Amino acid sequence: MTKAEFVDRVADKSGLSKRDASKAVDAFLESIEESLVQGEAVSFTGFGKFSPQQRSARQGVNPRTGEKVQIQAATVPKFSAGSALKAALKNR
Repeated sequence: MTKAEFVDRVADKSGLSKRDASKAVDAFLESIEESLVQGEAVSFTGFGKFSPQQRSARQGVNPRTGEKVQIQAATVPKFSAGSALKAALKNR
């Protein structure tokens, strides 16, 4: 599903215009991004949790050349699915 398809679905389910639904989806995504940048986790009970996770620096290998390369430490987003989301997919 693309973002445009998601916005269409939100508009249909909420009764909002596509323009308002697009603004709502953008605001939702920006809010999650801002929280993660600030180091905060965002939890939706039953759905899941978005959180920032630290990755240590490590050594990797370039698969084309076999050359060893140093991969820098980074903060990456992590999503953990909640129990209701897991159950919905399990019962499909």
